[in-house]
Order: sequence, then structure tokens, then C-alpha cells
Amino acid sequence: MHMRIGAQMYTVRDSCQTLEGFAESLRRIADIGYRIVQVSGTCPFEGAWLKQQLDRNGLTCVLTHTPVPRLTGELEQVIADHDTFGCGYIGLGWYPFDREKDPDCYAHFLETYCPIAQRIRDAGKLFMYHNHDQEFQRFGNKLVLEKLMEDMPADLMGFTLDTFWVQAGGGDPAEWLEKLAGRIPCIHLKDYAYGRSMAVIGEGNINFDRVFEKAEAGGTQTMLVEQDDCHGEDPFACLKRSYDYLVSRGFR
Repeated sequence: MHMRIGAQMYTVRDSCQTLEGFAESLRRIADIGYRIVQVSGTCPFEGAWLKQQLDRNGLTCVLTHTPVPRLTGELEQVIADHDTFGCGYIGLGWYPFDREKDPDCYAHFLETYCPIAQRIRDAGKLFMYHNHDQEFQRFGNKLVLEKLMEDMPADLMGFTLDTFWVQAGGGDPAEWLEKLAGRIPCIHLKDYAYGRSMAVIGEGNINFDRVFEKAEAGGTQTMLVEQDDCHGEDPFACLKRSYDYLVSRGFR
């Protein structure tokens, strides 16, 4: 199989709020066996510092979730940092599509992020959007996710499709991977258990056989394990069980 597996560091964000903790977390992730990470939810860092830590641990960063103030106010530095640590995908982790607070929230998204995505594309990288369940609201006769697919062309924005949040929104993760084929270089693997509960991969109820099939057919390069809520368990232990499950399925 061509797809690789990685760890989304948001899972261990509590351990990454100092540079020392961040460095130690990278070491522990590499010790589990992961060779790819997504950087998200950490303390601020210099691009050169991250490159040094990645190199030290034999890791590659394929994707970030970059804080909004940096995307909107420090974009040139963000691009330069991603050049430094060799990362081609610059991600937005969340956008509040809340029409009660902002009736024009969808238009504001396009106004804000179209120019950012164009600049990222001009720099030879791709802007990536990460969904939650709110993108499965209907705005008019279309889901927000469908509108985003239409209004943000494939060369401007990719989708870090999150299996848990698709399911939470009432969607079928495999079906959405099929719909977004060609636009899903990186996805989030997160299992869904009874009670709308996030689970270790293979310990919930998502049909991952179909997810793997549709992700590969759709051009996914990296499947990133994420578990925002580990229910009091050690997040590194959860990442390890997910890793072991994915290795048992033939992924590395």
C-alpha cells in the first residue's frame, strides 16, 4: 500500500506546551514507530527549531494546523517556516460556521481564506481545511462541505477529512472520501464509539476497511491518527494502540 501513517500531535497537545515538552513528545512518538507527524496545538516554535527536532528523531512533518492570527497576519513567515522544515501542507483546523453569531459566516470564510489559499498555492504549497461536524449543516439546499468543494477549487484547497467528525455530522466517512477524491492528500483517522465518543483506531465502530479503500483510491498519501479525547488514558498509550492496529493492517 502506498499510504503512510502518522501521528497528529494535537492528541498529545498537553505535553507540547513548552519547547522541552514538545521535543520530548516528538521523541516518544518516534519511539512508538511513527515516522510522520502533523504539528498542531503546540506552543510557538521557530521553523529551524522544529527542523532540528524532526531530523533528530527521524520524523517528517507533512501538515500543520496553523493558528488563525498567523495565517491572517504572518503568512509570509508561515510559508518560510514550512519551507524550513519541509512541509507542503498548511492547514486550518477549525472555522466557526455559526449563522446565529454571524449570518454571513460563509461569505466571511471565502473573503478571508481565498487570498490566503492563493498565496500558499503561489508558494508551491496547498492550503488544507479540516472539518468537524458543523460542515454537515445545510446552508440553503447544500451542506457547507459541498459548498466548500464548489467554491474552493482543488488547486486552492484540499480537505483533511476527519473520519470521526464526518460520522458525528451524520455522514459516511468512506462515501465522503470518495466525493473528495483527488483533494485528500492527508486525512485524520479517529474512531467513533458509542456515546459519540472518540476511540483508539479499531476500538470503535467505524468501518475502516472501506475508509482505507476509498482513501487510497482518492489519492491519500498520509493517514494521521488523532484522538482529541483519550478519556483519562495516556494519549501516548492510545497512539501506540492505534499504531499497532494500523501496522496489523499492513500500514507503516
